[in-house]
Amino acid sequence: MADKTHIEWTDATWNPITGCSVVSPGCTNCYAMKLAGTRLRDHPSRRDLTTPTKTGPVWNGKVRLNRQWLHQPLEWRKPRNIFVCAHADLFHENVPDEWILDVFTIMAIASRHTFQILTKRAERMWDFLSRPDLLDDIYANWYTFDGGAREVWSWPLPNVWLGVSVEDQKRANERIPLLLDTPAARRWISAEPLLGRVYIPEYMPNPLWNDLPSWKSPEIDWVVVGGESGKGARPMHPDWARSLRDQCATAGVPFFFKQWGNWRQVYDRDVEDPDWRYCGNVSRRYPNGRWLNLDGGHGFHGQRVIYVEPTTKGAAGRLLDGIEHNAFPKEVHHVGA
Repeated sequence: MADKTHIEWTDATWNPITGCSVVSPGCTNCYAMKLAGTRLRDHPSRRDLTTPTKTGPVWNGKVRLNRQWLHQPLEWRKPRNIFVCAHADLFHENVPDEWILDVFTIMAIASRHTFQILTKRAERMWDFLSRPDLLDDIYANWYTFDGGAREVWSWPLPNVWLGVSVEDQKRANERIPLLLDTPAARRWISAEPLLGRVYIPEYMPNPLWNDLPSWKSPEIDWVVVGGESGKGARPMHPDWARSLRDQCATAGVPFFFKQWGNWRQVYDRDVEDPDWRYCGNVSRRYPNGRWLNLDGGHGFHGQRVIYVEPTTKGAAGRLLDGIEHNAFPKEVHHVGA
């Protein structure tokens, strides 16, 4: 929980719940998991949430409600974007419905803020937010936090953006359809760490329907892309990021490029060395680097072979083809509280 954060696409983080478990390849080097098992392992909010292994701490499935932080957004008077449960998954299978209800009640009360939620448990999210009695439960729960009941002015909550993490095509195909079926004011995806090609035009707006809003189906409103950072980070092929950028441009979807992570490209075989004359020199010059192709393979084979070397997140930067992409979706109008 922090009123300031280094996460480029938000203003603050809010951690009413901590704890998680590994569910897909994007979780392997989770920064929150490593932090919970090292520097914060003795903090009351993180204690016993990870298990030591040979490769480092791993989430063990335990989750914790941090009541001391639950009211935090109510104390922040200035409107801001808030990343919800940055060190957990709000829709984790072990998180009780009552905790999720408390979080949504606080978000309803703190309508001046915009809350950004990410999950890898899209089915649980869909199931919870599709409940016909959910509005009644939020309304009843409001009194607990605010000392008096008020009506929820709109559903879905206009200040809550729902998102799913999609590190590869498989996870995109599994999670995005469930996201689109879930009531939401804004829907977004975080392709970070991006571990492979992701092609999703079918889930994006079709400009042909812009003049026929009644024919439009739910669609993605925002795409965030980033490479992996931290110990053990896996490299991202530039063409994976370019593809999502171009898909967004075609569909008119705001695109945010967060970071390259801990790798930078130093050689493009197709552009710089189509005859393959200098590939040996590259690997000798950058002995700690690795080959990477379009399918994610690390050998000197396949399409669009490049060579990348490890670096710092800051040195790698966040320019994609020389441009910094910082687009956000338009906010849904809501009443301040």
